[in-house]
Amino acid sequence: MDKLRIRGGFPLAGEVDVSGAKNAALPILCAALLTAEPLVLSNVPQLQDVATTLKLLRQLGVTAERDGERVTLQAAQPVSLEAPYDLVRTMRASILVLGPLLARFGQARVSLPGGCAIGQRPVDQHIKGLQAMGAEISIDHGYVVARARRLHGARIVTDMVTVTGTENLMMAAVLAEGTTVIENAAREPEVIDLALALQAMGARIRGAGTDRITIDGVDRLHGANHRVMADRIEAGTFLCALAVARGSIVLRRIDPSVMDATLDKLRECGVVIETGADWIRASMDRRPRAVHARTSPYPGFATDMQAQLMAVDCVAEGSAVITETIFENRFMHVLELQRLGAEITIEGSSAFVTGVPRLSGATVMATDLRASAGLVIAALVADGETVIDRIYHLDRGYEKMETRLGALGARIERFR
Repeated sequence: MDKLRIRGGFPLAGEVDVSGAKNAALPILCAALLTAEPLVLSNVPQLQDVATTLKLLRQLGVTAERDGERVTLQAAQPVSLEAPYDLVRTMRASILVLGPLLARFGQARVSLPGGCAIGQRPVDQHIKGLQAMGAEISIDHGYVVARARRLHGARIVTDMVTVTGTENLMMAAVLAEGTTVIENAAREPEVIDLALALQAMGARIRGAGTDRITIDGVDRLHGANHRVMADRIEAGTFLCALAVARGSIVLRRIDPSVMDATLDKLRECGVVIETGADWIRASMDRRPRAVHARTSPYPGFATDMQAQLMAVDCVAEGSAVITETIFENRFMHVLELQRLGAEITIEGSSAFVTGVPRLSGATVMATDLRASAGLVIAALVADGETVIDRIYHLDRGYEKMETRLGALGARIERFR
């Protein structure tokens, strides 16, 4: 099993291209099920979660060819309408095949999903919305079994803001008969990117990026070309790394306008940030200042940036409170940060962090995707050597992290 070895204390300098967004690519890959014609995607990141999704789509009968950042998919006719447990268990985004399969083929059998163990992420909002659109759904031995002769438009009010739920219902609604309105919809940029891809395929969608999305169903979709948006979480991770390691970096191929909450927090920390249409320049020459944060749906501070900001606060001047409102079990990285010398206490859904002047290298274990990134950031400023085990979590969402940080001056290597 691969591990990372990191020697702390080296500043970062240079430029890095931000990869395509995992959280945008996965639903757009699943959207290929909605048409028999080719869907050609560019800027698709080379990640384990993407590889798992492509494997799942191929098992369903989709032809999928990859050439670097370009992926061509065609779902002329599926050989299976079942997403099995052995693939779905590793990644919760696999549930995103449910809506497209049901909308186009009238039935689906999808295993209840897995993924990082950061809390309960029920699919009840997906099921509730599909039932409102006329689907008959049951849970059979751990599988969601859905049938519908043809879905029909409906007004759906979700009980909570759910990104994958919004995306699944959007994809189901594009081939439904009539008009579907999703109230309390997720506003994330990745939802907008999916809507743009679907519109390129002929879907009629209004309001993506607001809490009310309207979809007028069409009889069929066609093939299209689409470029996946850049990964705002990866960009934020690089900036948090700079905040602790210091130095000066430029991020290319990123739209700063989708990162307001993260950039605001980093400016509070003391990072000097300049932005252009598709770049961010950041520099840091001092110890960061502690900043409070409370996670919330977009446009608030992203839960996917919580562990990274906590790593910054661990070595900051002062104390800060980080409150997690999205997932109830997303503080598992705290114990590992404490092994590096961080001073953190947890009370309910809040972590109280008192910054220390120095961390010390140690052997730690990655517990989930974003926790992995938080540990990498902390290791960049820890004295001595840090070894991070179970980095397969990191590979699910970060493309060649050790190579790209190494190119910026970090002392980081992968080994077994």
